[in-house]
Amino acid sequence: MTWIFGYGSLVSPVSLESTIRRPVSLGSGMFIAELTGYQRAWNYGSAVQRGDWTRDDGSSISGGLVVSLGLVADADESINGVVFSVNDDELAELDWRERAYDRVDVTDRVTLIPPTADGELDDTVAVYVPRRVAIERYEEHRDAGTAGVRKSYWDLVDDAFGELGPDHLDWYRRTPPPDVPVVDIRLDRLPSRRPRSR
Repeated sequence: MTWIFGYGSLVSPVSLESTIRRPVSLGSGMFIAELTGYQRAWNYGSAVQRGDWTRDDGSSISGGLVVSLGLVADADESINGVVFSVNDDELAELDWRERAYDRVDVTDRVTLIPPTADGELDDTVAVYVPRRVAIERYEEHRDAGTAGVRKSYWDLVDDAFGELGPDHLDWYRRTPPPDVPVVDIRLDRLPSRRPRSR
């Protein structure tokens, strides 16, 4: 088994279940945890998701870049999130979903937070960190004014941290705000599911 630290949409059991295709819930396979040495950031530019939206001034964006949460290394920071365990097949599905991220070993940086769990994690803990190409894609579209955060994603993550409790929601909301707009994006193309081996 491998433990994964989730800090964005993977905090949502519904979102996680859509990938690993089995039920999870807080306190049953999913536990609140803290990761040190990183800060959350709105710095991930999707390789596959593009969409259309209307700016506040009434102008339209067509085929704009969808931006999501990522991480930046910061020795003075820590973030809250959840850990959950997956088997090798489930890990392969997550790796496909997060294929523009690197899976990084953070075993020594993760601590469980009571009351949902107490003690030590005795297996490897990993986290998904955006690859440089994904950050550069975000920066390019941000500078061109053609990047945005999906409002549905924004709400999903906020609601997921709300389920952890008000203190954890406040902690999450200390994430530096995005420097691209949060908008209702009509997706042009959804990422395909990972091909299964036969």
